[in-house]
Amino acid sequence: MSVDALPAAEAHHHVTELSSPVIGSLSPSRAADFKTCPLLYRLRSIDRLPEKPSPAATRGTLVHSVLERLFDLPAAARTPAAAQSLLLPEWDRLRETEPELDQLFDDAAELAGWLGSARDLVETYFALEDPTWVQPTEREQLVEVLLDGGLLLRGVIDRLDVAPTGEIRVVDYKTGASPRDAFEGKALFQMKFYALIVWRIRGVVPRQLRLMYLGDRDTLTYSPDEDELARFERNLLALWDAIATATATGDFRPNPSRLCDWCDHQALCPAYGGTPPPWPVVVDPPTLEAD
Repeated sequence: MSVDALPAAEAHHHVTELSSPVIGSLSPSRAADFKTCPLLYRLRSIDRLPEKPSPAATRGTLVHSVLERLFDLPAAARTPAAAQSLLLPEWDRLRETEPELDQLFDDAAELAGWLGSARDLVETYFALEDPTWVQPTEREQLVEVLLDGGLLLRGVIDRLDVAPTGEIRVVDYKTGASPRDAFEGKALFQMKFYALIVWRIRGVVPRQLRLMYLGDRDTLTYSPDEDELARFERNLLALWDAIATATATGDFRPNPSRLCDWCDHQALCPAYGGTPPPWPVVVDPPTLEAD
């Protein structure tokens, strides 16, 4: 697919007009939570417990913001130096929005090192792609679609490229390293989720799903087809049925794994001797979040 001369378009949110009842909403993150650990899904989506920001996650947010703003510039001005000049203003903007981020670092030296690592990731982007040849159709686009049966799928797509011939590419930036072959399927779950929404909205299966791993200068590309996305939709509906059953019974069991080392909720997890919060008498449906 050629993206050398994509049509320019103002970024916008594609929000579905809900003409039928919504039984619940699901984002890639919350779906992945339930697949990884049902208790984690409960604590995040039902109990809605707060989680502390981490340097790694905040760095990812910062780098995403820089790459989004980069495409505000004319094509010829999208240089590495221009991208680097966006980093500190975007960091200041994030701090204004979330003052608690100031508590992430003990001293100026630690902050400087962290900002340096963010600069490295921004620099790496230019080794993977020349932004002067790309004109995204959408950036940080909120998309949603209501499936038959009332399940609302929502997500935020980092970048959507549409060629003059109508071919679509979904792009996602990752600030970590690329997964080993055995874990590529898990990495593509999010992208297939986005591809399904795009297909249902536009009636066109994305030609390419592209994950750009800035942590190790690698890319992962995949081309889905209609049959695969139809199966994926059925799997999501089955996943939602499992979530609904767990919600009806209050049975959200932990699933211990190495990922527990990074979980904020170990103190509430029975696998670590903890006790979850009391089950609410009335369970509100998960908020219609996109991420």
